[in-house]
Amino acid sequence: MATMTDRPKKSVRRRSFSGRDKVTLSFFIGIPTFLHLALVWFPAFATILLSFTYWTGIRIEDIKWAGLDNYENIFFNTPIFWDALRVNVIWLFWFALIATPLGILLAYQIDREIRGHKFYQTAFYLPVVLSLAVIGVIWNFLLRPDGFVNGALGLPISESVSFFGDDRYNIWVILIIASWRHIGYIMLLYLAGLKAVDMALREAASIDGATEWQTFRKVVFPAMKPVNIIVIVITVVESLRAFDLIYIIYGGSGGLPILGVLVFQNIAGEGASMKGAAYAVILFLLSIVPIIAYLRQQFKEDVK
Repeated sequence: MATMTDRPKKSVRRRSFSGRDKVTLSFFIGIPTFLHLALVWFPAFATILLSFTYWTGIRIEDIKWAGLDNYENIFFNTPIFWDALRVNVIWLFWFALIATPLGILLAYQIDREIRGHKFYQTAFYLPVVLSLAVIGVIWNFLLRPDGFVNGALGLPISESVSFFGDDRYNIWVILIIASWRHIGYIMLLYLAGLKAVDMALREAASIDGATEWQTFRKVVFPAMKPVNIIVIVITVVESLRAFDLIYIIYGGSGGLPILGVLVFQNIAGEGASMKGAAYAVILFLLSIVPIIAYLRQQFKEDVK
């Protein structure tokens, strides 16, 4: 009687690619890979190397090794760096504690299909399709001294409210403008995640007597862990890369110092020192380090 080992093994057929298939695969994989390396990774590594040099940005022969001089200049001889860092930290806490939770709240309410939810979804989504540069143009038109708001208040230019020029509240005005788009973006991401949560989980929690808040905190929120990670990453990145909005409103002078504006100013205005490259490296580290630390912690919990 034949045993299990005596049975003939099925031969596994491997698909063979023709020459045309290989050319097609090379085309669709090779070109995007090349563009990604050329437009992302090469400039990134070049920026890191240039941050340790003096260079005018014109002739390669003029590159001179600077060591840590650019970083020492930034940390010890450039007070505006600490002002910009303070603004970016405020921006991060504003997004993390106010704008992002508001986006999550809106997504949850729209997912519950409250009255007028389609209107709210459309109204809060509209700013997402606009770039921060366009948003800056719109709000600059509304809030500048000779803009719509001061005109509606009937104030002459000499008595107009300087929403962007007064240091007492210009940062808060900018944060509200940035939140106008950020809230809709977070709402869109979270709403997509809520649609994917199994309704049976909510029904089971309701049967067990859980309140709506308890259901969200102990059932829905943990089930949306992948979306939560994306939201945290976006919140950190959006709070640190906000250059275009400030540049559109204040121009190259950078009336509100942030790290992104310092990168631009020093590359365009002080290229001989490559301080702009050093600022870019600092901005990159501030963005990536907390994200990596958070992802590492999440992966550790998944392994456990």
